[in-house]
Parts: sequence; structure tokens; C-alpha cells
Amino acid sequence: EETAGMVRHIYREMAEEAAAAAPGVAGDGEKDALPHCSLQVYTYTCDVGKRENVYSTAERVRKEVGEVSVLVNNAGVVSGHHLLECPDELIERTMMVNCHAHFWTTKAFLPKMLEMNHGHIVTVASSLGLFSTAGVEDYCASKFGAVGFHESLSHELKAAEKDGIKTTLVCPYLVDTGMFRGCRIRKEIEPFLPPLKPEYCVKQAMRAILTDQPMICTPRLMYMVTFMKSILPFEAVVCMYRFLGADKCMYPFIAQRKQATNNNEAKNGI
Repeated sequence: EETAGMVRHIYREMAEEAAAAAPGVAGDGEKDALPHCSLQVYTYTCDVGKRENVYSTAERVRKEVGEVSVLVNNAGVVSGHHLLECPDELIERTMMVNCHAHFWTTKAFLPKMLEMNHGHIVTVASSLGLFSTAGVEDYCASKFGAVGFHESLSHELKAAEKDGIKTTLVCPYLVDTGMFRGCRIRKEIEPFLPPLKPEYCVKQAMRAILTDQPMICTPRLMYMVTFMKSILPFEAVVCMYRFLGADKCMYPFIAQRKQATNNNEAKNGI
């Protein structure tokens, strides 16, 4: 609902600007000055980790809104525990939301896209779907899975010669949303690789989607890290990670999550 409110607000601003820019236009006045589109925003609550919920919500969308032509898989969670300290149910939750959900949402909306040979599937993954780090095994595995799913789906669409269906893979570096609060790389490197602002990531992703770009990594330095990982032996990659401080960058984040969990347990008397 918050996002829907933002969209409506932006539309109202567009309408006001259009009306102010053309006060002398003949016709029906403000009606003619409005953007030539009818805006309707719908919101739905859906647990994307549960396929039955995805399929039932998709059916509601089809009945109430119509067919979906752009699908953006953006939902993501993180457990914030070392592997041996992470409860099994949190590992399953990470895999279901970050990876398996892509299967359910795509299966729900792709058939009509194939029928019309028109659509766009956007996979918001992560730089941790291209290279990994210590301490977030479940998150890395889920994002690697999302990247693999996206690439295989893209090849399948190409093989079927469905050139009207576009795909875009979005792999951002650390985004300043609070999801990985406390994550730190080497302090000398941080000025060159600060956390990304969400607005910047959105603009980069939107530019890639509107230009049918198959993949976008932000910042561009991520392309270089991915390339180096592909050509260097593993021990050399370990040295590069240690130089950047990326080998244990998640440890402060995990420590904060653990402290927060302990505080909540103590507060609740658990």
C-alpha cells in the first residue's frame, strides 16, 4: 500500500505539471492536460514462498486486473546466521523466498506471455549470486539458484524463438536498505565501494529494463570481480577477497543479528 501511494502521488504530480505547462490549450482544460493514460494501482498480499498462494493470487490478478506483461521477482530474505547456527526452517525459508518463488511466479504468468509472444521477466538477484562470501551460505545459494534459473529460462525462450519476451537480470552490490546492516569491507576500500542508494539501483535497473538489457551489475566494478573470479585460481580469489576485506564482510552483520536476537529473547523471557 505504501508503494501504491507513492505511485499515485507521482501520477498526481505529473498531472499537475502537465496542467501547469499547458494552461492555454483549447479543449476541456485540465482533462486535456492530464497524461494520456488511466492509472489504476492494485495491491495484493502474497507469500511467494508458498506456491499455492502464488497461483491463487495470480488468478485473482488475472480476474481483477488482467494479464501481466512485466514480472519483477524482487522478494528476498536473509537469515543472518553462520551455517551451523542457522535453524533449518530459516534455511528453507531463504531458499523458498529467494529462489523457489521465481519458479512459481514465472509458471503463473509465463504461459500468457508465450501465447502473446510479449512480456518481460526481471530477476532481481544479487552480486552474491555471481560470487560468494563467508557466513551467508543459504543466501548465496539462493541467489546463485536465482541466477541459474534466470539464465536457463532466457536460453529456453531464445531456443523457442520467442523474441517478444525479454529478460533482465539485476545484480546489485550491497544496497543501503538495512537488510545487511553492519556489513563492512576493508575500511581503506569502503570509500570506493560504499553501500548503494536504493534510488540509484532502481534507476539503473529501470534503464536496463527499458532498453531490454539482458543483465545489469551495479556498480560496474562488479563485472570485473566476476571476471576475475572466472579466470583466477581459487587461492588467488581468496587473496583478492582478503585484500578487499570481502572474505569476512558479513561477520559484523551476523554479530549484530545475533545480538539483536539475544536481546529479544532476554526481553521476552525466553
